[in-house]
Amino acid sequence: MHSELLRALPSVSISLVPSSSQPGPGRLLCSLMDFSPAHIQLSCSQGQQQLSGHVLATAVLPSGDWSQQLLVLLETAPGNAGSAPAASSSCQVEHVSLEHPLSRHWEMPPDATHSKMLMGIRGSLLGFVFLVLWLGFYLCKKSS
Repeated sequence: MHSELLRALPSVSISLVPSSSQPGPGRLLCSLMDFSPAHIQLSCSQGQQQLSGHVLATAVLPSGDWSQQLLVLLETAPGNAGSAPAASSSCQVEHVSLEHPLSRHWEMPPDATHSKMLMGIRGSLLGFVFLVLWLGFYLCKKSS
């Protein structure tokens, strides 16, 4: 009866965590907060691949009140070591307070750095073309 009163739905979020020790954009952090009782099940996937050996998790920890928290760091899948997390990742949570499993998804945002680099290259090429045209025009005028 007492445990029925202390049921709390988990708050679940998934976000990108920059890595200072490895190249690439970082790893994913799945946070499960403010749930009770402490027994909770979490499964993670990247793309279509279920992750098990690539998940680093803390133990279920007290939040300072009667609720619990769990933090899970998702590593990149095998073959992608040192690269970006998969384009699509998700965490699925099962808890006694939930009627159905709860899922949170994360999608790789468009790579702004890559598009800025391409824009810079295009601008440089356009500048070079104008320089060559101007130089050709100048030399033609000078010889006439």
